[in-house]
Amino acid sequence: MEYQNVENKVQVNTDGLKFKSEFNFKKIVERMVEKVFVLSSMVSILSIFAIGVFIFYKGFPAILKVGAIDFLTGTKWMPSADIYGILPMIVGSLLGTLGAILLGVPIGIFTAIFLAEFAPKKIYNLIKPAVELLAGIPSVVYGFFGLIVIVPMIDNRFGGGGNSLLAVIIILGVMILPTVINITENAIRSVPKDYKEASIAMGVSHVQTIFKVILPAAKSGILAAVVLGVGRAVGETMAVILVAGNTPMIPSSLFHRIRTLTANIAIEMGYASGLHQDVLFSTGVILFVFIMILNIILNYYSRKVEM
Repeated sequence: MEYQNVENKVQVNTDGLKFKSEFNFKKIVERMVEKVFVLSSMVSILSIFAIGVFIFYKGFPAILKVGAIDFLTGTKWMPSADIYGILPMIVGSLLGTLGAILLGVPIGIFTAIFLAEFAPKKIYNLIKPAVELLAGIPSVVYGFFGLIVIVPMIDNRFGGGGNSLLAVIIILGVMILPTVINITENAIRSVPKDYKEASIAMGVSHVQTIFKVILPAAKSGILAAVVLGVGRAVGETMAVILVAGNTPMIPSSLFHRIRTLTANIAIEMGYASGLHQDVLFSTGVILFVFIMILNIILNYYSRKVEM
């Protein structure tokens, strides 16, 4: 009996040591994983900080040299004469982005509603991969398609060569569709089913439930989709270069040529030097500040909606 009791005690102690060692090992692994997550987030923050510091270091002195007012409100861009006014590029970027949002966001939201609420499985399995394929197409392919198809269509219909603000709006509107559709669909599907069932139980139709119950409940997610869509439209370069015409003038019509901030940097950075190169970095500063302000405003509104 004594031998058996001793054996049982040894077994208990052995099991306890094993449990303790396994617990300590799991704890160590959890701490390591936690530190990896923290390190990853720090890398992201430091990357943004480093990019911001570099752009401001290279571009801000040029703004002071040219003159902030002349730089931001000047309507002429003539590097050969040291005249640097980026107002046409600012207006071109804003109009192109606004037009893309007005075109792409409604189509994207309605497509997401169809996929989440109405599409039969066979049709869903056909449309969903197509949307994901749109997200994977390189921007230069969009630009080439616009140059070969959309630009001639505009030229044949309205004249003027086809390279225009309208071509930019159409291309950017198509390019933001995957972002808007995917995020909006996820936001709609994340709405609790109780909301929908309670609304229909009260006699409200399916369509009315979508627009009066589900969409308001998914508003923050839809707004996030719009924010990312705006970021895609503002930052797009190659596709815009191919269809915009790249004339640094303020457009007075949808059929006039434009040049965006990103296109201005990409077109001239390869051969720029001295003050001209620094001013292109200054254009990046303005673009950086513009995106920051836009994100702050939209994030503030998103939090306000959630409250």
